[in-house]
Amino acid sequence: MIDTVLPSPPARPADGHRPGVASRALGTGLLLLASAVLPATQAVAQEAGSGEYTEALPEELVGVDIVEHLDETLPLDLVFTDEDGEEVRLGDIIDGERPTILQIGYFKCPMLCNLVLNEAMDGLSGVDDLTAGTHFDLVALSINPTEGHELARVKKEGYLLEYARPGASRGFHFLTGSAENTKALADAVGFQYRLQDDGEYAHAAALFVITPDGRISRYLYGVRYEPATLRFALMEGAEGRIGSTLERFILWCHVYDPDSGSYHLLAFRVMQLGGLATVFVMVVGVGLLWLRDRHRSPGTGSRDRIAPTEAGR
Repeated sequence: MIDTVLPSPPARPADGHRPGVASRALGTGLLLLASAVLPATQAVAQEAGSGEYTEALPEELVGVDIVEHLDETLPLDLVFTDEDGEEVRLGDIIDGERPTILQIGYFKCPMLCNLVLNEAMDGLSGVDDLTAGTHFDLVALSINPTEGHELARVKKEGYLLEYARPGASRGFHFLTGSAENTKALADAVGFQYRLQDDGEYAHAAALFVITPDGRISRYLYGVRYEPATLRFALMEGAEGRIGSTLERFILWCHVYDPDSGSYHLLAFRVMQLGGLATVFVMVVGVGLLWLRDRHRSPGTGSRDRIAPTEAGR
């Protein structure tokens, strides 16, 4: 799913309203079509003896990829410019308090960046019990060094209007910066992109979930982010700091499947829970029997017998 390969649906206006349903459906459909066509192209090229995957790709897509760096720490000393024009350290946002959802793209992107942020906002709006600014932060970083904080502010205001939750402003961070610093952060998460001759960027679609101390917890690929997937990813990234006890327990029973981009129930863990429950019931049962026997009177057995002299009367 590459930004510059496909036609561009209308971008979201600054007031937060969305493009038409038909346009969004078309854009999503084209992305899915591209994801199906590229592997097929690779297979054809290999059968024809090309040998290399890059020979089957259009030239503008060579070097566009995401290489996972799970559990690696981000360079938190990097400095960017926020939507108000103020310099801010990445470590001032990712400060050990909350997990962060990181999106990398550029604000004038004609297609994919808007689609990723739009769908991410849809998913986050469906996570009723977790709110930006209270439970997590959202960082949108532009890789285009020519974009300034004025554009970042317009983008932030538009998404805040749609998200419409109190206190969300302190959790939304739309950043710009130098080519050197934005490239350094992109490299840290394995986000490989390419500037094309027409001034647009070729890049892939993903969200990066970052732990409160700045480590990469999860990669969420594609352009659809279900509320349940985002909730579990944030809870996992928060390392038990957010979510109810029951939700954290449910998360333990699920594992992330990168192929489907969602969390699935793990049968082995369910079996483990069943075994633990069985052992617990057995221990409780034996304990109750032991307590009942212990509290019986020592003389009970002798009083229940009939004395020999009384039996002869």
